[in-house]
Amino acid sequence: MSSLTARAAQFAASTDWSQNAVAVEREIDLAEHDGVDLLVLPEGVLARFTDQKERIREYAQPLDGPFVTRVLQATRGTTVTVVLGVHETSDTDKPYNTLLAVRDGELVARYRKIHLYDAFAARESDNITAADVVPPLVDVAGFRVGLMTCYDVRFPELARLLALAGADVLVLPAAWVRGPLKEHHWSTLVTARALENTTYVVASGECGEANIGRSLVLDPLGVAVAQAGEGPDRITALLSRERLTDARTRLPVLENHRFDVSPTPRPLPVR
Repeated sequence: MSSLTARAAQFAASTDWSQNAVAVEREIDLAEHDGVDLLVLPEGVLARFTDQKERIREYAQPLDGPFVTRVLQATRGTTVTVVLGVHETSDTDKPYNTLLAVRDGELVARYRKIHLYDAFAARESDNITAADVVPPLVDVAGFRVGLMTCYDVRFPELARLLALAGADVLVLPAAWVRGPLKEHHWSTLVTARALENTTYVVASGECGEANIGRSLVLDPLGVAVAQAGEGPDRITALLSRERLTDARTRLPVLENHRFDVSPTPRPLPVR
C-alpha cells in the first residue's frame, strides 16, 4: 500500500489491570471505527505504580493471562494492528517489560525491553529483567515496523539496526517520567531517531501524574506531523510511501553509513 494510517493514543494507566484493559479495548474500538491501520499505546499499561514500583513483580501476568487475553479478544475480527506494553512474568521473580504487536486475535510479535531505565535516580533493573534480543519487524499494510520501548530511544544503535533491517516505521511506546529538561529530551531524541534513519516514528507517551504524555508522530525528515499535549489524547497521521521514498532519495544516510552496528549485546554491568 502507498500509505498507512497510524495513531498514538495516550492515557494514564492505573494499578487495576481490568480498568486498564477497558481503556485499551476502547482505543481498539475507536481505531477500528476510524480506519486506523496501526495503533500504538503506551508502555506498561497492564498496571502502573508511581510509588512502590516493586509491586509490578506481583502484578505481572503471563502472555496467556487475563489482560493479554482480553486484548487479543478485542482485536479479533478487526484490521488494526495494536502495539502496547505489558509486564510479562519470567522464570525469575523479576518480570520482563514487553511490547506486544497484536492483530485479529493473534500475537504477531513480542519484544522484551533491552535497555532498562537505570538513570535519573531510577532503577528499573531492580524489578525488571533485561532482555538481549533485537526485536523483529512487523508488516503493517505493506510498511515494515520496528519495535522500541521508552529508554531505548536514548540508544541510537537499536534504531539503526532496525532501519538497516528494513524498518520504514519505528514505534515507541513510553512512560516518559517528568523532570527538568525531560520534555526537551523526549522531543529531541524522538526527532533524531526519525531523521538519522529516515524512518517514520510513532511515539506514544503515557500521561498522568508521573509522566509527560506528549505523544508524537515524526516523518522521515524529522518533521512532527502530529503531537499531543500532557493529558489523555489520541493523534492520527497518514504515513506516506511517497514521502518515505523522497526522504531517502534526498538524504541517503542508510546507503552512506560506513560503520556496522552489531546486534551482539554487551554484558550487563555488575552492581
